[in-house]
Amino acid sequence: MSAKPETEDERLTRILKRVRKIELITRGIVKETLGGAYHSRFKGQGIEFDDFREYQPGDDVRFLDWNVTARMNEPFVRKYIEERELTVMLVVDVSGSGDYGSHEDSKRERAAEVAAVFAFSAVQNQDKVGLILVSDQIEHYLPAQKGNSHALRCLRDILNHRPKSRQTNLAPALDLALERIAHRALVIVVSDFLIPNQTWEHSLRLLAAKHDVVAAQITDPREWELPAAGRVCLQDPETGEQYVVNTSHPAVRRHYAQRMSERQEVLSRTLRKNGVERLDIRMNDDYVPALKTYFRSRKRRKR
Repeated sequence: MSAKPETEDERLTRILKRVRKIELITRGIVKETLGGAYHSRFKGQGIEFDDFREYQPGDDVRFLDWNVTARMNEPFVRKYIEERELTVMLVVDVSGSGDYGSHEDSKRERAAEVAAVFAFSAVQNQDKVGLILVSDQIEHYLPAQKGNSHALRCLRDILNHRPKSRQTNLAPALDLALERIAHRALVIVVSDFLIPNQTWEHSLRLLAAKHDVVAAQITDPREWELPAAGRVCLQDPETGEQYVVNTSHPAVRRHYAQRMSERQEVLSRTLRKNGVERLDIRMNDDYVPALKTYFRSRKRRKR
């Protein structure tokens, strides 16, 4: 007997419960372990002019303002203050491959959790949060704002959105982020990065030249190697194409694993070449240690 189709009210109730659960999980993570790490890593990424003052012994002579110095007949330096407010833009891949999950959660649900960690970290530090949902087109855009209710809306939109397309191309979202974000920002790209080609690399290069870009890759171990299960029918979640594969044959399994490894290596080279760091979020592991390690390593490099 087939299961009874889910009504719209039932779907909404399920999503709201999931939002509440993710909110509780990620708020606890931010409060107990990551809030300070986020603050120390991402605050103070730039400086802005504040005022002039008289030169004092020990001041950096590069900050001397010769025009003011000439007018006042005394050496004056430019005074700067650290920019404290940061914009966090979440770019979340909602293509068809995100519906897969060999454990309790789908990759899209895990992506929502990771996005929520950054969103609630931003809220705690009085930063703005925005959201771009992308398949091979812009699915949804939410301009950056402050506040808890806005962060919750981002989370609900990630879980509730029904994509118009099931295919993947990150370029439209990266181009939109570059166009809409005026000042230096933190852009978190959350995706499984199972993208058929590298047409998005040019957009990534332009975005990473202006903003701090982080690639949070959601991976499921079942997608990286085939089990020895005989003849199985595999379906591409984005194109719908089906393939019958004899997984009992060792050469077939080796070839599949090699192709997946090659794709990962291409991604790693692309990110490294463009100065984008990768966060490895695995569906079969707790992602909190990965986030803590990432924040610690970035803090050391900043110093």
